Amino acid sequence: MFSGIVKGVGRILEQHDLGGDRRWVVALGDSGVVPLAIGGSIAVSGVCLTAVETRPDRFAVDLSRETLDVTTFGKLGVGARVNLEPPLKLGEPLDGHLVTGHVDGVGEVVELAQAARSTTVRIRLPRELCRYVAQKGSIAVDGVSLTVNAVRGDTFEVNVIPHTQAVTVIGEYRRGVAVNIEVDIVARYLERLGSAEQPTSATAGASMELLRRHGYAREN
Repeated sequence: MFSGIVKGVGRILEQHDLGGDRRWVVALGDSGVVPLAIGGSIAVSGVCLTAVETRPDRFAVDLSRETLDVTTFGKLGVGARVNLEPPLKLGEPLDGHLVTGHVDGVGEVVELAQAARSTTVRIRLPRELCRYVAQKGSIAVDGVSLTVNAVRGDTFEVNVIPHTQAVTVIGEYRRGVAVNIEVDIVARYLERLGSAEQPTSATAGASMELLRRHGYAREN
């Protein structure tokens, strides 16, 4: 489990195709991430991966075909910069929101605009994810916990402060860039509660209408 508070940016040093899968060697750089243990988890641009080799300044991870197909990783290569976040430890503060590292889909940056010292970024979502995004709700973009400022059709807007631009890859975004999206896990559980076919004593009375009435869901 992660919080979406990225510790810094690493860089892909090597890429090796192995029997249909892929292995990356990623430099820790000045990310502030301590050397990993073999078998340890790390979020790489929002994707939870397992370290299979480690050195003080780098680590290696294996990417399955599924990961390459459903994230932006199939299009990244040597030299690409990636956000890094180690997993939360029991007792650490949750400064962002609960992020699992299981990407729901790939979005596209469609607009960037200056907003005082910050940058407003508008991102287009796959339509099947739109119902999980709400104004003032949380969303993870390339593993960065952000607050949704506005929702318009199949797009949403976030405001990115200068610090976040400086310590993540968001500062490099341009129109057309593909980004990993993980919606708030709370929204998925609420949908499940509202769509249960046979309510039990624990879910009786929960419906999409009830959730909308109390601000936990919206019309598609």
